[in-house]
Amino acid sequence: MDVPLWLALLVVGVLGVKLIRPPWWLIAALLLGGYLLADSLLAPVIDTAVK
Repeated sequence: MDVPLWLALLVVGVLGVKLIRPPWWLIAALLLGGYLLADSLLAPVIDTAVK
């Protein structure tokens, strides 16, 4: 069964928020930080480090 990445991330995110109950400002900071890092000059460095 092939599951799209966005769906898997959504399910993991919803379960994480329900089970761990982090503050909403932390969730927003992580999402905004990830978005800004993905669009920065560091993106190729992070991409090679992840692979």
